[in-house]
Amino acid sequence: MGVTQRKSERSRLRNGFQGTAFVLVLVAAGAVLVLVLGTWKTFVRETAPVILDWPGGSWAVGGLLGLMSVLGTLGGRWLTSGSSDETRLLRTARTLGTAVCWAGAIGSAMYVFTSLPGRNCHSYDSSCRYIPGTGTALIAYLLSAALLGWLVFRRGSAVTEARRTREQERLRKLRKKGKGKSRAARGR
Repeated sequence: MGVTQRKSERSRLRNGFQGTAFVLVLVAAGAVLVLVLGTWKTFVRETAPVILDWPGGSWAVGGLLGLMSVLGTLGGRWLTSGSSDETRLLRTARTLGTAVCWAGAIGSAMYVFTSLPGRNCHSYDSSCRYIPGTGTALIAYLLSAALLGWLVFRRGSAVTEARRTREQERLRKLRKKGKGKSRAARGR
């Protein structure tokens, strides 16, 4: 048996173990995901009747969850736009803050949608029963998230447009003095 044949056999053996380990990790990750989603659904189905009876009712809860989704998305986007010359502690804090913001945004949306009865549930199943107020909470969630998201988008567009206008005005003044780039120099 030659040296190259032994190396080839070791390489195939190592590749086989790596493939098996990859499949086992995927199976374990799938099992953890199913466990987490099942626990989340149980948590939501148990707490939703209590939360929907808070002052303001399901409209207030839906509006608050919509607000949490939009603010969590904004915070997550703002925190991900960090610079590359940060210290390790600052990068860790920024990553943790980003994870918390996105978890709040996605978690509030999942809370609203998980509180609704499932499509393939039987009416006699206690885990699939209709929770009074979930429909209005969904409507309030969608309205508040859409309205707040639209307002944030409009404000961001206005700020970008104002910045672009200031830059164009600055370049126009520089060209007027003979110090700015001409249109031919910019390639237009």
